[in-house]
Amino acid sequence: MTKVIETAAPAVYFEVVMSELIDNRSRRIESLKSIIGKLHKGVPADEVRAELKQIVRETDYSEIVAMEQQLMAEGMPVEEIKSMCDLHSQVTRDVLVQIAPPAVPPGHPVDTFRRENAALQQSVAKLREGAEALAGGGEAALFACRQALNELMDIEKHYQRKENALFSRLEAHGITGPSKVMWAKDDEVREKLKELARCLRADFSSNGQAASAARAAAISAADAVSEMIYKEENILLPMALGTLSADDWAEIWHASPRYGWCLVEPQAGYRPAEPVLPEGVVLPASQGVQLPTGNLSVQQLTALFSALPVDVTFVDDEDRVRFFSEGPSRVFARSRAILGRKVQHCHPPKSVDVVDKIVQSFRDGSKDVAEFWIEFHGRFVHIRYFAVRDEEKRYLGTLEVTQDVTEIRALEGERRLLSWETGPAAEPAAGAAPEPPRARFEFDADEMLKTGEHPLGKVQACSQQLRKGEFIAIRSSFRPAPLIAMFQSQGFQVSCEESAGRYRTTITAAE
Repeated sequence: MTKVIETAAPAVYFEVVMSELIDNRSRRIESLKSIIGKLHKGVPADEVRAELKQIVRETDYSEIVAMEQQLMAEGMPVEEIKSMCDLHSQVTRDVLVQIAPPAVPPGHPVDTFRRENAALQQSVAKLREGAEALAGGGEAALFACRQALNELMDIEKHYQRKENALFSRLEAHGITGPSKVMWAKDDEVREKLKELARCLRADFSSNGQAASAARAAAISAADAVSEMIYKEENILLPMALGTLSADDWAEIWHASPRYGWCLVEPQAGYRPAEPVLPEGVVLPASQGVQLPTGNLSVQQLTALFSALPVDVTFVDDEDRVRFFSEGPSRVFARSRAILGRKVQHCHPPKSVDVVDKIVQSFRDGSKDVAEFWIEFHGRFVHIRYFAVRDEEKRYLGTLEVTQDVTEIRALEGERRLLSWETGPAAEPAAGAAPEPPRARFEFDADEMLKTGEHPLGKVQACSQQLRKGEFIAIRSSFRPAPLIAMFQSQGFQVSCEESAGRYRTTITAAE
């Protein structure tokens, strides 16, 4: 009898302890919700902070995320949580327990995010220093602010990787709060940086209020960037490390180069195996797929999608991304991390209502097509959504078709099939100078810098879309030595010519 008691007691004790731990965690989350709810009702932050210290005492990142996720599940609008989440993090800092994060090797996605955050903090410090100096006037302070802003504009690549690669894997584990709230806060940072760029373009010599406005915009932008860095370092990244598997991190690592790097390059060290698609039937490349109008091998079908002059993405009838094409000149970067992701989570929160309306109109049969067109990196892009239905008109999903139509819009007259090799469109008339090749993308670096936008980010993004032999042209009043060195190291053909004090740099995809 004694033996039985001795062997059973540890198990009973373990169950009791675990039950208490779970119960305590649930109570803390409920207390967090109740006390944080007072913030939303206008109770001063200092009172809320004091109550958290007295009642909650301590919490960790997972409970804060769970609290916000429960608030949304109970009907609190994302916009309300977004507007208050900075206060959430500020009043919980005193009770947030810092759990030592597991070590990650150099080059791991978390290592890269952290190194980028450290570099961004340095740029934020430069911006704050320049902002304080603006009150005294002078070109040096203005230049310092513009230089810091140029560096901070590189944050777009950091946010793109986070929103598209990291959030998608968290969603696969049922964690949807960050992709709703943090993405909205990212957009807020973007808007504050744009507002700062607008303020720094003002005429400071004739407008006494310009310096004051620029200083306020700089401090606001610096605060927003710093606040997001705090949330990433103390909530998002620890939560991701505690949640995601080795396969998840491998998927994020393989997807990351599509979005680029912010201010620093990844370190060497971490190199996971190619992740395996989580579902689907894998057919031999030579095996045929029978379609109503023909038979194609998997190899032919894959090559066909890659050769299309459009980008294709398919979302199924449950609103999940099931497929995207991988052509050499994709307009918008895609990675396999989005497969299985809800389409609503693939868009900024402010666009989700429109996405829902489009999908619902397809689902109920009231619409079959929705189309849009935008200016994007100097190109004209046509975006269309089509309802996909079976023979009985039942909704199967939505097809997104995106196409760069810049050259198509410039076409005039006609060119017939018989003139392909002999007509004037194929060869210049006798004695006429051959038409110089046209750049796929063109940028004026000086104009971009004036608006507070760093050209490197856009050039890097566009370089991923170049086919063999296509090139990017950059005009500037200076020789862009760092840009030249970076693209040469990546295997591009780079040339830089100077004429009358202006430089024209071309970056060509290797043949």
